[in-house]
Amino acid sequence: MKNFCKSLFGQVVIALILGVLVGVVWPDFAVSLKPFGDGFIKLIKMLIAPLVFCVIVHGICGTSDIRKVGRVGVKALVYFEVVTTFALALGIALAYLFTPGHGMHVDPGTLDPSALSAYTSRVEGATNTIDFLMRVIPNTFIGAFASGDILQVLLISILFGVAVALLGERGKPIVGLVDSLSHVFFKIIGFIVKLAPLGVLGAIAFTVGKYGVGTLGSLGLLVVLFYVTCVIFVLGVLGIILRLAGFNVFKLLKYLREELLVVLGTASSDAVLPQIMRKLELMGIRSSTVGLVVPTGYSFNLDGFSIYLTLAAVFIAQATDTPLEFSHLLLILGVSLLTSKGAHGVPGSAIVILAATLSVIPDIPAIGLVLVLSVDWFMGMARALTNMIGNCVGTIVIGAWEGDVDYKRAHDVLDGRVIVDLRDSDQGDADEALLEGNQSTASTASGQA
Repeated sequence: MKNFCKSLFGQVVIALILGVLVGVVWPDFAVSLKPFGDGFIKLIKMLIAPLVFCVIVHGICGTSDIRKVGRVGVKALVYFEVVTTFALALGIALAYLFTPGHGMHVDPGTLDPSALSAYTSRVEGATNTIDFLMRVIPNTFIGAFASGDILQVLLISILFGVAVALLGERGKPIVGLVDSLSHVFFKIIGFIVKLAPLGVLGAIAFTVGKYGVGTLGSLGLLVVLFYVTCVIFVLGVLGIILRLAGFNVFKLLKYLREELLVVLGTASSDAVLPQIMRKLELMGIRSSTVGLVVPTGYSFNLDGFSIYLTLAAVFIAQATDTPLEFSHLLLILGVSLLTSKGAHGVPGSAIVILAATLSVIPDIPAIGLVLVLSVDWFMGMARALTNMIGNCVGTIVIGAWEGDVDYKRAHDVLDGRVIVDLRDSDQGDADEALLEGNQSTASTASGQA
């Protein structure tokens, strides 16, 4: 029990339980704890842009074949499209099978449109393809880092990394500087990660205190079905894909258990982006692959978000007694495949993109979005978890596809023979303990996969 309380996993579990209790017993006080969760996420987000830049640049410069960068990118996009399509189709299938909205008989005219005004005003910019592509190009080099837009940072990182790599010997001092900076940033991450329990406590207490578990009553079936669908997708679809790559999804989930709990508590996958990149590197995946696939996946591989889009769209149609034909389902699938790509970086992205999706499907009343607003935060937890797991699986699969995975090291890590703790910043950003049977001996990790 003592070791459990000392571990990050144990501390986050305790924080989750305390957060729920505080939210139930002292809801007003729990709402005032919101800054703890927001502050933790902001601390992580302030380092995402420079970390992504350093990891990608160093990874590209360490790759002897520059064409490999493009090859990895193309494979990643193909993989993302295929898996996202599975997620969208699964959401439609289970919504159609279990019909969570049937029997509600909601009259769209009785719903209050004012609750959506803050979201619908951002719909046009979120769905316009040209605007989306133009947003990828930053106004200035520094502007990309100031805004924290991952796709903008990704574009600059790739261009910068390729340019430095082509400089040859003249570029080596820059590579060394970037590598040193990445170690500094990961040291800082080691400090911030220790605050994860406090951030989770604040976020989950606020959620329960403000919305209350009673909020789930009328829409409980929708929330439960969404969580079940995400579990089926992770264990079924992603589990099979990961098995084909030579790994076990349950072992991966155990390896990422601290990050999963942080995401569950904060409902934000951004809160663990630097940590999962580092863990995947230390697991034995080449840094260039991790640096390219993970940030790209945060915009193009939103599996949980994709399930949410189609499930919620069909639910709204059922709740408002809107008849759906097969052509409507195909339209929902096709539109969602496009709109889901612009979700990351859009404020209130879930409702905004769902509104955008419904705006091009006139048969379904967009005002029905009001129905899911009250439970969006609870569904956001599962969305973020599934998005994060999907990106980790995608990175491993692309790495295996490219031959960028050290299988021996990866299995040693996943089997528990090598333990990685990102909180200890005294030994090269991460410490590893090599375990033999019941005895363990510590050794220092170099920080390189």
